Amino acid sequence: MDLAHYEQRLQTVCLLILSSAAVAGALYWLRPVLVPFVLAVFIVYGLLPLVEFQVARLRLPRPLAVGSTLVVGIVLLGGLGMLVSTSVAQLQANSHAYQAYLETLAARLSSVIPVAGLPAQGNPLGSANVGNVLLSTANAVVGLVSQGVLVLVIVVYLLLGGVRRPGDAADTWAEIETRIEHYVVTKAAISLATGALVGTSLALLGVEFALVFGVLAFLLNFVPGVGSVIATLLPLPVVVVSPDISPLTAVLAIVVPGVIQFAIGNVVEPRLMGEALDLHPLVILLTLIVWGMLWGAVGMLLATPMTATLKILFEKLDPMRPVAHVLAGRLDLIRERAAPRG
Repeated sequence: MDLAHYEQRLQTVCLLILSSAAVAGALYWLRPVLVPFVLAVFIVYGLLPLVEFQVARLRLPRPLAVGSTLVVGIVLLGGLGMLVSTSVAQLQANSHAYQAYLETLAARLSSVIPVAGLPAQGNPLGSANVGNVLLSTANAVVGLVSQGVLVLVIVVYLLLGGVRRPGDAADTWAEIETRIEHYVVTKAAISLATGALVGTSLALLGVEFALVFGVLAFLLNFVPGVGSVIATLLPLPVVVVSPDISPLTAVLAIVVPGVIQFAIGNVVEPRLMGEALDLHPLVILLTLIVWGMLWGAVGMLLATPMTATLKILFEKLDPMRPVAHVLAGRLDLIRERAAPRG
């Protein structure tokens, strides 16, 4: 490799690092505007199929179809927002009880399996840490609710402007939009089904905070792999320590949600999602860390959907296709593409 070529590659790497830092700074600085905008975009992609159905099948004028869809969307999002807010308020109100369960469980574990740095008595987990987590979650929910008007305005403009002209079906961007719509609608439906099944099963078993755990299972399902594990383990302190729960019920309260999470995550979701979520686990972990640092808890929830959407977009754009291969962990395809052809 000659010196000129080496300097060119070094300059490219330096520019890439500087541009990445600048983009990260802009994302962090503009998060009050970008977070509601990104939420509005995902909501629009979730509502667009209903608008197109009314326009194409029911022959309704587009403004009327958009209006009826907005009514449906407001009802659904309002109900979901009330459910999440109620769950967060309930968890906040009972944070001391959940903390007591955590302390008792930790004390029992430390008495059976001594762990360095984990005292058998006292407050091993720290009620302040749990309180801070709950408070940050509540603040994130309240922040999203307070931005609901801004999100609604953006949704209205995007729905009214998202007209698909005849012949767009063969266009590359129309195909990208169709795949993104399929991903958003399918992921939301799968997450909603996961939360409903987990919450219902825990409620039938008489587990305390069943509504909270169901809502958390719905939200954490947007975080592949790690989210399902956390959602399964969250009820553990309650079902193990609570004196009102029998050993059989405690086992079922862990096994049943675990089976639900495993079946949906490894059987149902891959069949319905196809290659839309073909992301490497390391990429998912890195995006969770990066977006969590930039946008907090909301960024962690949106990290995987945003990355999957970018992957779908990059797959259809030839210059960006290697980036899509990197996100999917298919480095062998990049090597084959970069290998000299004789």
